[in-house]
Amino acid sequence: MARIELRDVVKRYGAVEVLRDINLDITDGEFIVLVGPSGCGKSTLLRMIAGLEPITAGDFLIDGARMNDLRPRDRDIAMVFQSYALYPHMDVARNMGFSMEIRKDPTEERKNKVAQAAATLGLSALTDRLPKALSGGQRQRVAMGRAIIRDPRAFLFDEPLSNLDAALRVEMRLEIARLHQKLGATMIYVTHDQVEALTLADRIVVLNGGDIQQVGGPLDLYERPANKFVAQFIGSPTMNVVPVSGTEAGVTIANGKTIALPHLPDTQQAVEMGIRPEHLDVVDPGAGDLNAVADVVEHLGSDTNIYVKVDGVGPLMVRKHGNIPAKSGDRLGLRVRSEKVHIFAPDGTALRRAA
Repeated sequence: MARIELRDVVKRYGAVEVLRDINLDITDGEFIVLVGPSGCGKSTLLRMIAGLEPITAGDFLIDGARMNDLRPRDRDIAMVFQSYALYPHMDVARNMGFSMEIRKDPTEERKNKVAQAAATLGLSALTDRLPKALSGGQRQRVAMGRAIIRDPRAFLFDEPLSNLDAALRVEMRLEIARLHQKLGATMIYVTHDQVEALTLADRIVVLNGGDIQQVGGPLDLYERPANKFVAQFIGSPTMNVVPVSGTEAGVTIANGKTIALPHLPDTQQAVEMGIRPEHLDVVDPGAGDLNAVADVVEHLGSDTNIYVKVDGVGPLMVRKHGNIPAKSGDRLGLRVRSEKVHIFAPDGTALRRAA
């Protein structure tokens, strides 16, 4: 396994700086997920680690050894791509063991490693099939098996589940989590999927515009975002953000309602308030902090999403567990759970909560 370090890493294409001053320590056996909007540099960073893109400046180290100038095959890293890239004329066993075949490793050793990887991934009964006879999830498992065979120091995953349907994504997400538990390997995983990031990661790295916005555990980022971007990017549905004016003890919303926030010092700097949809309680009209009219109601069975228009504030979203008997046009009261509120300063940074 491997400890990976990125020190002041920069990537430029001509005059365009895609990544700047990337500093990240990944411990041996850690599962790191890179997330961010399209164009933020997450796949470019993964390809730089793999050796598929040159590093413009800075250092990339594995177990203390500088890797910048090593060829991809000399870095002892395996990569699983979005595309399965299986050889259509080879069966599962040969696809998985082809890297050993071209190295002319002993046939018996190759067969044993293929059998072990197939057993790990639940492919033992499928080793004689061609890729065209496999489902999408099975093909992705073969691609993962091909990486396992190499016994690399680290695994890199570049949106490996994005081509699968919803049910297969859930199945393969569980497979990857189990694989990490079994192998204890260092893994770096790129995705735009919130659920994958929050459920798989030991730590999440949030990128935007070529910079690292925040690094932390899934719940740390969800409950204590460093800034407005992270607050709105992490979590689905996204956080509601409304303009406010700061007071000594809390904030005042545009409708004139003041919300006390004893857990947040220095609220006089506040210009915006963030509240997640699940932290707004539905109460009788006039009984809460906000008066609203239901615009669109989505009954999902396990949850109800209510898109509302709030007097003097604008559109918000409310999410409640279970089936809420609400319909379009209903007047509702909303109570803000003040202990769950996030407050943002003019530069977008989140105000630090009291210990």
